[in-house]
Amino acid sequence: MATEPDIIDARGLKCPLPVLKLEKQLSQARPGQVLVVLATDPMAKVDIPLYCRQRGHECRMDELDGTLRFTVTGGAA
Repeated sequence: MATEPDIIDARGLKCPLPVLKLEKQLSQARPGQVLVVLATDPMAKVDIPLYCRQRGHECRMDELDGTLRFTVTGGAA
């Protein structure tokens, strides 16, 4: 049974806070868990995918009306 992903609302927060909020949630997540990060800081386009790539997490990004949406699937612990 699929569950809804946890949503991290980082809209209005500046670098590095969106990444730090994601890092905290991922530290408590199980492998394969899906998290969604909502952000408005343009630096998140670089920071969040880089963080995920360096730590083995899958990251997809899309943007709608100035809000960045990152769908992150946690990698192995």
